[in-house]
Amino acid sequence: MIIGLTGGIGCGKTMAASMMASHGFCAMDSDQIIRSTLLIDSEVIDAIKGRFGAGVLTESGQVDRSKLARRVFLDDASLAWLEGLLHPRLFEYWRNAFAADRTKSWVVEVPLLFEKNLQNWFDFTVCVASHPGVQLARLERRGLPPELARQRISKQLPLAHKIELVDFVLSNDGSLDFLREQVSTLIASLPN
Repeated sequence: MIIGLTGGIGCGKTMAASMMASHGFCAMDSDQIIRSTLLIDSEVIDAIKGRFGAGVLTESGQVDRSKLARRVFLDDASLAWLEGLLHPRLFEYWRNAFAADRTKSWVVEVPLLFEKNLQNWFDFTVCVASHPGVQLARLERRGLPPELARQRISKQLPLAHKIELVDFVLSNDGSLDFLREQVSTLIASLPN
């Protein structure tokens, strides 16, 4: 079984995925794969440098994610180019992971699941939802300025629309115990 886990930035996808992992699912964070695997690949670095110049790289030649984010989140064409570079590599990573052991159950964090029409990759889709004020407060606690947080949220499908499209919704405005109970109920309701 492969579950696609989505939700707005700062809604708690990683926490929900971790809770699902405690029920035996293998958790995969698409953003983390991009950060720790794809953005350190020399071909990717060269392509990014070719498109945006050395100004988006650190002194050691690695991608400076904050500088790159400032460039792409202000320009839709640049964001589309970057996604065109990274997404096929991400999908190949998924394919290889799923094929490596077909007996495993997976939960894959996919922030842009519906925006990129990826729902057919998954047996079920789940959205982690939070009130916008809670979402912004979490992002501020992570150090993301409100202006940048709103900018990133605006690049995602509205949360209300994601909720309409998914198979299951987890509400993450309460305590961790409340979220944990919802995850347990969800896992118990899934077919074996």
